[in-house]
Amino acid sequence: MKLWQKNIILAVLVVILAVVPLVVCKGAEFGGADGEAEEAIGEIAPDYEPWFASIYEPASGEIESLLFALQAAVGSGVVCFVLGRLTAKKEQ
Repeated sequence: MKLWQKNIILAVLVVILAVVPLVVCKGAEFGGADGEAEEAIGEIAPDYEPWFASIYEPASGEIESLLFALQAAVGSGVVCFVLGRLTAKKEQ
């Protein structure tokens, strides 16, 4: 099997993994762990006071999602760059 065929198969699998939960769980709320943790803490200790506040509060949820995606992209870029450099050094 050629490399481009493997890449296409992997890309299709990634799309399937992203789409299946949206189709199977229609109307489900895909929230993050932060909201769940805040709710659990509120149930356990209703008078809990956070130790500190956020430095920057985004204006909307869309901006927050954008910043999170940007952070993930930069992080994966750094990891992939380092792994690529380490692999290239071994080949030389």
